[in-house]
Amino acid sequence: MSTASFFGDLSPVSYRGPDSRDPLSYRWYDKDRVVLGKRMEDHLRLAACYWHSFCWPGGDPFGGETFLRPWMRPGQDPMQAARAKADVAFEMFRLLDVPFFCFHDLDAAPEGATLAESVGNLKAVTELFAAKMETAKVRLLWGTANLFSHRRYMAGAATNPDPDVFLYACGQVRAALEATHALGGANYVMWGGREGYETLLNTDLKRELDQMGRFVSMVVEHKHRIGFDGPILIEPKPREPTKHQYDFDVATVYGFLERYDLLADVRVNIEQNHAILAGHSFQHEVALALALGIFGSLDMNRGDALLGWDTDQFANDIGELTVVMHDILKGGGFTTGGLNFDAKIRRQSLDPEDLLHGHIGGIDACARALLQAARMLEDGALTKPLADRYAGWDSAEGRAILSGDRDLATLADRALTSGINPQPRSGRHEYLENIVNRYV
Repeated sequence: MSTASFFGDLSPVSYRGPDSRDPLSYRWYDKDRVVLGKRMEDHLRLAACYWHSFCWPGGDPFGGETFLRPWMRPGQDPMQAARAKADVAFEMFRLLDVPFFCFHDLDAAPEGATLAESVGNLKAVTELFAAKMETAKVRLLWGTANLFSHRRYMAGAATNPDPDVFLYACGQVRAALEATHALGGANYVMWGGREGYETLLNTDLKRELDQMGRFVSMVVEHKHRIGFDGPILIEPKPREPTKHQYDFDVATVYGFLERYDLLADVRVNIEQNHAILAGHSFQHEVALALALGIFGSLDMNRGDALLGWDTDQFANDIGELTVVMHDILKGGGFTTGGLNFDAKIRRQSLDPEDLLHGHIGGIDACARALLQAARMLEDGALTKPLADRYAGWDSAEGRAILSGDRDLATLADRALTSGINPQPRSGRHEYLENIVNRYV
């Protein structure tokens, strides 16, 4: 099949400034602009995802595919289709000028009749990616394995009651981790799409959690064995498809990592849409991961407030993105992680250019949020009121209490004899919201 003209003869998207009316230009993303001492591109570490951009056919629960991409046509050789898909993917990476991409094993390479055939297909596509990356700017932010689509995983992968499924998943993950390593990936992600339960009537919770703990531990062990330097990232998600998932949110994942002694090697990859499904804000999940020391990377998208499932739309809520970016900057920024656009264009967005428009909008939204967050941080707009609110704990006595130099009886006696009568102070909620809106 020919995909050479999939995007036509378009030129790479470039920065044209806030007044640009060119729909295929960046209005805010000026990759070389220095923000807080670092290039914008290095702050954001933008990535395009393989699955939604090139594998989703445009279907939904009530209707089939709408996109009819050349590499999706039935009856063609699967590896030929994979090579054609790669050609279009790397062309889009070039046009968008993004520094990173992300993929699942089965997005990139077709599943074979056997695990050995699937691994062979992945190795071939890994070699193809490596060859393309020799002359391309784009690098790999992270790879992962799809352990949820095939019917063998309907009861989970690591948590499956059948040890043969666990065994098969080990083979698939080793291949995906080694492919990620071969391509110089900065991280490896584990999303347990079906690591959970639909009913407790047929579920042994302790057994399944122990299985998952051992599985992740083995992945960490293999990462060290092959010399992969990046962290393993777990992506929290509360539901969909299972009724309850063991990686429900950041707090749940932290408890899991603590229990199975994995905190040294595993962090979280947080998705906006998943945070909302868990009943949290995106900012909450990012702030908690930073507070717990397990912040890794972000899947950047948005959900629909009127729909109760994962709609994976491109991010465009500037207010939300600004406060999230402020927390990230305050926490030191990304190390190995970045902003992966785990987002898909809408079912009616049929034109190849729609793929570019979706990414351009998301990238510009993140860039604009970065600029506003940097201004807030430089001005101390949020950090100074926060420091003032907790100033008492930074005093000598406050530090002594938290360091363990004071015991309960000593503090209780002081409260009884000193006559203290503390009065509440305003949290200034509305004032702080107004501050944010001045920057947004």
